[in-house]
Amino acid sequence: MNKYLLIFLMLACANVFAEVNKWVDKNNQVHYSDQPPPSDAKTSTSGKSRTSRSDSDTEDSAGDNAATPASAPAAPKTIAEREAELKKAQKAKQEAADKAARKQAEEKAIQANCAAAQQNLRGLKEDIRIVEIDAKGERSYLDDNQRQQRIEKTQKDVSTYCK
Repeated sequence: MNKYLLIFLMLACANVFAEVNKWVDKNNQVHYSDQPPPSDAKTSTSGKSRTSRSDSDTEDSAGDNAATPASAPAAPKTIAEREAELKKAQKAKQEAADKAARKQAEEKAIQANCAAAQQNLRGLKEDIRIVEIDAKGERSYLDDNQRQQRIEKTQKDVSTYCK
């Protein structure tokens, strides 16, 4: 039991050894970050140093960043900003995939409608008598005039769906 507790504590304390990078930008402002400094930044004489942050350090650095002019390099992004960008990118990717799936489904529906219209047209053009069953369940045959009207309508459907 003690062995597992010791392993757990060692793993839980692993982030204590994380490095905090300190550098000075062009405007002689000191920055602290877990990310490496930009290539044009001057690192401190001690190079990378491990420091602990206090509440006063956080407030001071936030005030310095607010006064940074627009020409200064952008400050490293916070975890929340990175997560927001990641979620935005994932949402855009999901929307693009959904749009592609909808377009593919529409194309399949159009192909199915085209095939059905062509099959109906072939059936109407054959010299076989066509029987319809009405709402009462009675059979009625299409005369030549009705057949010609259906052929014209089906040809319009074929021209619409089969482009």
